[in-house]
Amino acid sequence: MPSSLIPIFSFRPLHALSPRSASPALANAWPAKQANRSAWIRWAVDPVASFKLLLFHLILYLNWEFVAPYVNLGIQNPFAGLFLLKGRVPGTASEDPRYQKSWWDLAFLAYYVVFFSFIRQSVAIRVSRPVAKYFGLKRESKIDRFGEQTYALLYFGASGICGYFVMCHLPTYWYNTNEFWLGYPHWDMRPDLKRYYLMQFSYWLQQLIVLVLGLEKPRKDYTELVAHHIVTLWLVGWSYLINLTYIGNAVYMSMDLPDAFFAFSKLLNYIQWDTAKLYAYAIFFAIWTYFRHYLNIRILWSVWYELPNIPEWTRKWSWSEGVYLVSWMRYQVFIPLLLLQFLNLFWYYLMTKILIRGLTSKPVDDIRSDDEGEGEKDTPVKKDD
Repeated sequence: MPSSLIPIFSFRPLHALSPRSASPALANAWPAKQANRSAWIRWAVDPVASFKLLLFHLILYLNWEFVAPYVNLGIQNPFAGLFLLKGRVPGTASEDPRYQKSWWDLAFLAYYVVFFSFIRQSVAIRVSRPVAKYFGLKRESKIDRFGEQTYALLYFGASGICGYFVMCHLPTYWYNTNEFWLGYPHWDMRPDLKRYYLMQFSYWLQQLIVLVLGLEKPRKDYTELVAHHIVTLWLVGWSYLINLTYIGNAVYMSMDLPDAFFAFSKLLNYIQWDTAKLYAYAIFFAIWTYFRHYLNIRILWSVWYELPNIPEWTRKWSWSEGVYLVSWMRYQVFIPLLLLQFLNLFWYYLMTKILIRGLTSKPVDDIRSDDEGEGEKDTPVKKDD
């Protein structure tokens, strides 16, 4: 979700982005940066290094699969848990398998942190950079911003669609909020729900690692970005641990889908397709209104009024039974979602001003620029780059 909302109807490319996507490294300065990277962290910014790590573990997995039958070790493939789900509930049917939390989830998270590093940098360097230059962007900062919004569009679009298909197989479809609580605890997850949750966690963990290790040039809103990522990880991890994955799926989908349309609108702005970006922004505004306000308010209402519908025996804190909804947990869930709605309303106010100015064809200035530094000289792209 955007930390600040920047008008996208000015007649020049914008410098802002949502903190839901940190800035990809500049390909132009890549060789110099790579030379100074420690081998222990180079995978986070170098797609070649991250690909080698991913391939190395895949080879180990395949080698075990081919060799183990001949030596009859009787041991399951120890490398499977790196990228395949573990923790299947014993006795569940093959046509409807169920999974529980497992210590192998930590290995899964680590593998997909590297995976998202590879995807992120590959998109920034191999995909969005040539496209940006094709559309005439010449300044490095604009190409950088174009890359981050391309990655945001791809990730949040894919994540939103995956969240929708996960919800299709849950009793909570379409925001049937009472089902968040009936039958709690929902500890035995469908494989697609568990995978969706762990992938969300891996994505945000990768984003935080890049920021904290200083693998990119710090932005002016560096502190806000770090705080945002920590809070997001806390919400994803906490809801996973206390078996509130049904409501978590609903919240994440309501966030990801609007962000995908926001990124698309900004891409149109960068290439200065003025008419298209106006229509795209209007569509984004309507989608944001529905998902970030109407649906989020329904979720808040459910937490306050429907959470008491949980089974009586689950109103306690018991690790062994997987139940954690003691009386104060109602506020623990409600207050962060309420604060999020207040932020959404603030951004909604800015968005409404942008839409009105865009419809009345009044040029607007940026509310806030989040370039890396004021007055900083921008570097043009080299002709042979």
